[in-house]
Amino acid sequence: MNNCRVLVTGGAGFIGSNLIHHLLNTTDATVLNVDKLTYAGNLHSLAAIESDARYHFLQADICNMESIQQAFAKFQPSVVMHLAAESHVDRSIDGPSAFIETNIAGTYTMLQCALEHWRNLRAGDQGQFRFHHISTDEVFGSLGADGYFLETTPYDPRSPYSASKASSDHLVRSWFHTYGLPTLITNCSNNYGPFQFPEKLIPLVLLNAMARKPLPIYGKGDNIRDWLHVDDHVKALWTVIKGGVPGRTYNIGGNMERTNLQVVQTLCKILDDQRPHQDGSYADLIEFVADRPGHDKRYAIDASRIKDELGWEPAETFESGIEKTIHWYLRNEPWWRPIREGTYTGKRLGLSNSRSTS
Repeated sequence: MNNCRVLVTGGAGFIGSNLIHHLLNTTDATVLNVDKLTYAGNLHSLAAIESDARYHFLQADICNMESIQQAFAKFQPSVVMHLAAESHVDRSIDGPSAFIETNIAGTYTMLQCALEHWRNLRAGDQGQFRFHHISTDEVFGSLGADGYFLETTPYDPRSPYSASKASSDHLVRSWFHTYGLPTLITNCSNNYGPFQFPEKLIPLVLLNAMARKPLPIYGKGDNIRDWLHVDDHVKALWTVIKGGVPGRTYNIGGNMERTNLQVVQTLCKILDDQRPHQDGSYADLIEFVADRPGHDKRYAIDASRIKDELGWEPAETFESGIEKTIHWYLRNEPWWRPIREGTYTGKRLGLSNSRSTS
């Protein structure tokens, strides 16, 4: 993968920005970041590398066929890493149409443009080209107390978000089987770390705690997620690009199952140690709120394939990763303060009267 040209969609988002930092800091790749800059896109996340000669930015909507065709024609990528997506379950409950448009129609546009580009490459370059679709473990639905998601687990999405991602996964597979486009799919567990938009659990709770606001936990706090530090995730993504077999899917997990309540309690304990408050423990701010409609009970990933075939496994424990994350937010108030004062103040989303019947 020497001197490759990587087109990253959604590179101003959480995982995308961390991926671009990783590529520019640890490889010799040239990167084109294609991002629409919706509410969750933040170019400040890329301030440290924006002057790098190997970094290029294009503000464009992945649903706009003409814009994406021009991006392929001008940049001539050898790798596409497709992360652009609407990603917050609560927002998908309030407004599913954006998820259908971006996650399904946008992925179709990317696949068509990639296919046209790939067909026009020389034979040797065709063999090196990869279209990597980054997806989620939520497409598999909800687990009971036992078991793990495998790459072969049947899809059973339960929210508009996960249904839209499941649809995009199926599109990617069909472009491989029907047209021969060399595609890769990864399904990851819950990410956390630097540059995460504060509507998600860990940054929301952290910033609320620092402001001495209530720490909302859905239901009883017993929903379980497998947590994956974003640094581990982006290393896994590049590992798949370098060694993954086209047409194959790889699950990426942190092997760190925690209930939501355990996550918040761990965060509070570290804050108590690192930034004690005169009004008492941060855990005193925990507040149980109405559960999310159709809230999946448990996610857990079996990441044996990527370990056995490609040699990747997470380096961070949950405790080491969450401590690094807390320190990053404490040191980077200029990044998150404008978001909390403008784009997203912490208001609850996804309150719907509909309920899952399954």
